[in-house]
Amino acid sequence: MKKFSSVFLTFFLIATMIFSGCQSKENDTGEQVEKDQKTTEKVELTVSAAASLTDAMAEIEKAFLKEYSSIDLTFSFGGSGNLAKQIEQGAPVDVFLSADSKWTDTLAKKDLVLKDTITSFTGNKLVLISPKDSEPNITSFQELKSNDWKQLSIGEPESVPAGQYSKDTLESINLWNHVKDKIIFAKDVRQVLTYVESGNADLGIVYSSDALMSDKVQVLAEAEEKWHDPIVYPAAVVKASKHQDEAKQFVEFLSSEKAQSILKKYGFKK
Repeated sequence: MKKFSSVFLTFFLIATMIFSGCQSKENDTGEQVEKDQKTTEKVELTVSAAASLTDAMAEIEKAFLKEYSSIDLTFSFGGSGNLAKQIEQGAPVDVFLSADSKWTDTLAKKDLVLKDTITSFTGNKLVLISPKDSEPNITSFQELKSNDWKQLSIGEPESVPAGQYSKDTLESINLWNHVKDKIIFAKDVRQVLTYVESGNADLGIVYSSDALMSDKVQVLAEAEEKWHDPIVYPAAVVKASKHQDEAKQFVEFLSSEKAQSILKKYGFKK
């Protein structure tokens, strides 16, 4: 009987050791799988960007992901002012790309972006456009004084940088009061482009990069830089971002030779 009990006890101990070993191995494997999953998880960055950057950012995104495969980018395009207000209201944004310094400075004063990340990464020019198949008798901004046109579209100056640059330009050449009653305001510069492409506006003022991307409009004239503030595009990391390191990598990439080459291709200028 004692012999039987001894044998049973030995068997029980061996079985317990084997089971414990398997359990430990299973736990180790589970922990390793979980660790590997965390390692391979992609960081998702949300980028709020001026509407004029739409086409260029599509290509810049591809170039960026080739170098930073562990990061995914999601873009939200619109008027810089509206995007800035969304950030003020707590929208989950990691990077802000504005079409002027005004809105980046506004967020900086409210301590909503990391000030040491603010970088002007590109610039632009302002142009007067019309539908490609039209024959306007206008070859300069000053000739807007004529009455040979009915409607001019520009961005809403209060929220769209291109709209503010346009208003400044028209005021500089003393034409704002002459044309303001014939203006169609748009929510962003891309809507201005759409109005002119569709013929809903005889004329429009957009960035040269927007005009370059459309085969439905023609450029009639280019605004002189002295007529408006310098057109610059600042980038900044949003302070509330949960992925500040990755956001900084994207902002830095915008000034890289590769990104600058793409921006130049789309009509932007440093």
